[in-house]
Amino acid sequence: MTEATGTARVITLLVVDDHPVVRDGLRGMFASAPGFDVLGEAADGVAAVELATRLDPDVVLMDLRMPGGGGVAAIAELARLGARSRVLVLTTYDTDSDTLPAIEAGATGYLLKDAPRDELFTAVRAAADGRTVLSPAVASRLVSHVRTPSAAPGGESLSGREREVLALVARGTSNREIAAELFISEATVKTHLTHVFAKLGAKDRAAAVAVAYERGILG
Repeated sequence: MTEATGTARVITLLVVDDHPVVRDGLRGMFASAPGFDVLGEAADGVAAVELATRLDPDVVLMDLRMPGGGGVAAIAELARLGARSRVLVLTTYDTDSDTLPAIEAGATGYLLKDAPRDELFTAVRAAADGRTVLSPAVASRLVSHVRTPSAAPGGESLSGREREVLALVARGTSNREIAAELFISEATVKTHLTHVFAKLGAKDRAAAVAVAYERGILG
């Protein structure tokens, strides 16, 4: 996406948090910045799924611990329904019991509420483009969990083509776009990703990117 295209695009959002003050603050924050449109608010995970299905926002800003329906269950349900919306977790919790289940359920990213507003705006734009967004603290926790003995230092290294595919994944590129960029089939892209996940001990794209950054394979 070019800068010109990015500035012209309006990203639609759904804000999910059980605290009205937090929802009001986020709505006001995004209203004050160009390129965002908050379509609605929800106070729990059940309402979030219903609204996300009906309003079809680009990004769902999802809190995790909410009475009446938690965020992880909502993320998993949206994934099961095949919702187009990307879920960006925005919470105060970065414990092991919170981060990994949210990512495994299908969250595109995980950000803490103490993030600066510009970082939040950038994260929402990245999530809307399908790119993985992880706060440094969360990335460290995730890496500690996705590592397996077979993924320890000294294990099987990535091939040159696997590194190319992983670098494109880190930029938020879809399998179809990767295939076009590298002049290979989508089936071949999926095969490369399967090998990457196995070698890095990662369960999905977000975990693979986190491990790759931690090991210095990317960046």
